[in-house]
Amino acid sequence: MNMASEHTCASLGLAVLGLAALALAALAFSGCSAHPPQAAATPGVVITGAQPAQSAVPSGTVDSCEAVTQAEAGSALGQSVRARVRGKATVEGGIACVFYGPSVPPGTDPDVPVANSVRVVLVRGSNASTFFNDYKSKVKPFPVPGLGDQAYYDGSASLSVLKANAYLRIAVIGVTDVLGAEEKLAQAALPRM
Repeated sequence: MNMASEHTCASLGLAVLGLAALALAALAFSGCSAHPPQAAATPGVVITGAQPAQSAVPSGTVDSCEAVTQAEAGSALGQSVRARVRGKATVEGGIACVFYGPSVPPGTDPDVPVANSVRVVLVRGSNASTFFNDYKSKVKPFPVPGLGDQAYYDGSASLSVLKANAYLRIAVIGVTDVLGAEEKLAQAALPRM
C-alpha cells in the first residue's frame, strides 16, 4: 500500500468513526427535549421518564418543572418524592411543578398545596417582577439576602426570588425548617434561571 492509499484509508476510517459517533449521539438524544411533551402540560398529569441533568440545561430555557430536580426536592423534603406533576400556579398563573412525598395519595390535586410536598413556580419575562411585587404586597415579607437580585420569605409558606427577568417561588410543605429547605432549593435553581 502506498502513502496516498494509507492517507485515503485513514481519512475514510476517521469519517466512518465520525458518522458512527454522530449516529450514537442522535440515538442517545432522540427522546430528549428541553421541554416536556405538550400533553404533559395538562394539570395533574405525571411527567414520567428520566429527568435530564439540570446543570446541563442552559440558563433561560428552563420552566417550573426544570428549575428543581426530583433529587433536590426529595433532599429538601427529607424523604423520597415521586415524579413531578404539573398544576396551576395559584398566584402567578401559568405552571406549578409539584413533587409529592410517599404519604401523599396518588391522584392528589396538584392545584391544592398539601403537606409533604414541594411546589415550584418559575415565571419568565416582563411579568416576572410584576408577579414578584404583587405577591410581596399581599404578604408580610421578610427580606432574604444573598439570593438573586431580591428575595423574601412570605412569613409562613414560601420563598420568592427575583433574578433579572425571572421570578422563582418555592414552597416546601411538611418540614421543620421551611425557610432553610426553600433557600437550599433556590440556591440550586438560581444558575438555571
